[in-house]
Amino acid sequence: MTEDLGKIMVIGACGQIGSELTETLRDKYGGERVVAADKCTDPDREIVSGGAYEILDVMNRGDLKALLDKYGVDTVFNLAAILSAKGERDPQLAFNVNMVGTYNVLEVSRELDVDRVVTPSSIAVFGPEVPPKETPDQVYLRPRSMYGVTKVAGELLGYYYWKKYGLDVREIRLPGIISYKTYPGGGTTDYAVAAFYDALKKGHYEFFVEEGTRLPMMYMPDCIKALVSIAEADGGGLTERTNYNVGSMNFSALELAEAIQKFVPEFTYDFSPDYRQELADSWPDSLDDSLAREEWGWQPEYDLRATVGDMLENLARKLDGDVNVDLKDPVHS
Repeated sequence: MTEDLGKIMVIGACGQIGSELTETLRDKYGGERVVAADKCTDPDREIVSGGAYEILDVMNRGDLKALLDKYGVDTVFNLAAILSAKGERDPQLAFNVNMVGTYNVLEVSRELDVDRVVTPSSIAVFGPEVPPKETPDQVYLRPRSMYGVTKVAGELLGYYYWKKYGLDVREIRLPGIISYKTYPGGGTTDYAVAAFYDALKKGHYEFFVEEGTRLPMMYMPDCIKALVSIAEADGGGLTERTNYNVGSMNFSALELAEAIQKFVPEFTYDFSPDYRQELADSWPDSLDDSLAREEWGWQPEYDLRATVGDMLENLARKLDGDVNVDLKDPVHS
């Protein structure tokens, strides 16, 4: 059984995930039922034309409460966050946005009796102490980034609000996200997106991780599917609530480069690890997401080859005249 989400607000609607989630929710529920909110003062036309758009700083609790009350919001998707690599450059900003912002969303949602709050957690919650392969949901968490620290705290806060106040909080631990619609937003796994851009525009990419670096990844359509699925799931069947692993695929940086090269034969690459390598090394190779599959039917659709082919095709169309290579079909060429 799936639950209707009622009136929806997406906070962080101009970001990499938020922009596509907003579009998907509006297509499914109608533009009049999905309010987009973000700090961005110059949002993409699609965000504004598809439904209501409000400028919001999630750290301003008064404005947040006024907007949720104004629209009678039933479901909040909170995607406002400072990601791992950017967060290491400015830990104080990451703490404020990720922690204070999350607290504000939970507290205001409690005050206004919002039906449910959905927010992404991340593989950044893990540290090198966890089993690197098929990492389970319930493990010792000691992250090595401020982003990871705030995500662990966010999971615990969400669980606290559920147990103490009955607020229906739902969180999933996302792997690295690959998308062609928006440029990377400051995450350690962003090499998995930037490589596609440079392959098409320059014919060469310099990875900032080692060639053997293997991480869990997910194509954006599966990411959106996971967020909507957990939001619509029957709440009575959710036992973990705020720490569901969701897996899709995992590959090394070299395997990604070679997969792109099958479509772009002239693509070249090298590896020059920087400070982000230490963060990548602290995360697992793959995730055990059996509980998400069992309790709310999680099932990804994209593997590496399907992701690379779809990503390059759509990105080439997006870049249009800024593409300096010809794509090949590795099956028929």
